Amino acid sequence: MTDPKRSTTGTGYFERLAAVLRAGGMAEREVTVTVTDLTAYLAETGSLAEDEFGPVDDFAARLTGRGDGDSGPEEPEATAETWKWTTDVYNDRRLLNVYGDQGWEVERLDAFGRFVCRRTVGAALRWEYRREVLIDRKRDVVESELAPDGWEPCGQWTYYLYLKRPKAASAGPAATVATRPGTPRFSLYFGRKTRVLLAVTAVSVLILAFLYGSGAVEFNLALFIPIAVAVGIAAQSGVRKDVVEGVEDEAKDGKGKG
Repeated sequence: MTDPKRSTTGTGYFERLAAVLRAGGMAEREVTVTVTDLTAYLAETGSLAEDEFGPVDDFAARLTGRGDGDSGPEEPEATAETWKWTTDVYNDRRLLNVYGDQGWEVERLDAFGRFVCRRTVGAALRWEYRREVLIDRKRDVVESELAPDGWEPCGQWTYYLYLKRPKAASAGPAATVATRPGTPRFSLYFGRKTRVLLAVTAVSVLILAFLYGSGAVEFNLALFIPIAVAVGIAAQSGVRKDVVEGVEDEAKDGKGKG
C-alpha cells in the first residue's frame, strides 16, 4: 500500500500539515490558501511531498514562524520585531512588497497613516500586498471579491484599502525568510513626484511671504482663501487621478527619511 504522504499528491501530508498549522494559530483562510497552493505546486513539479518540503512538522513550524518544530505557538508579543513607516501613493505598493519579501506583515494602519508591521524572530513568512481604490466601490464588496484568492484587509486610509496574503507555494519552501535583513533605518518615504510637489509648495510660500513682508503686495484674506482652496482641490484631484490610473514612481526615485 502506498504511503499517502510519499505520493505526488501529498494527500496525507497536507491533511497533517493543515492540522498542525491550525494548532499553531494560523487562520483558517490562510491554511486553506497555503494547502491549496502547495498542492498545485506539488502537482506541477511531480515531486514527493516530504522530499520537496521536508518533514511535515518541521515545515509547519517554518510556515508559522516557530523555528525548528518547537511545541506550542510562539509568543509574538515577546519575540516579534515591530516597525512603523509610511510613504506616498506613488511608492506604497512597491515598498509594501519589498518589505513583505523580508517578512514584514502589516497588521493595521494607525491614525497617522503609518503601516504598523511585525515580523517574527524565527523563520518569518513572506507577504504580498495590493491596494484597492474605494472611490466607486464599497469595501465589503471588494473584500468579498478578493477573499477567494486569499486576500484579507490589513488597513484603510481615506479611500485606499490595503490587503495582504502570505506567499504560499508560488515559490515552494521559499515562502519563508531564512535570513532576515535588519529593520530599515527610515520610517518616512517620499518619491520624486511628492518631493517635487513639496518643493513647489515651499517655494511658493516663501515667495508669497517675501512679497507680503516687503510690502510689494497687500494681504487680502478674502482673495487668499479661495485661491488656496482651489489649489488644494486641484492638487488632490491630480493625486486622485494618478491613483486611479495606477501611476507609480520608478524604484530608483524612492527616498526615505526617518
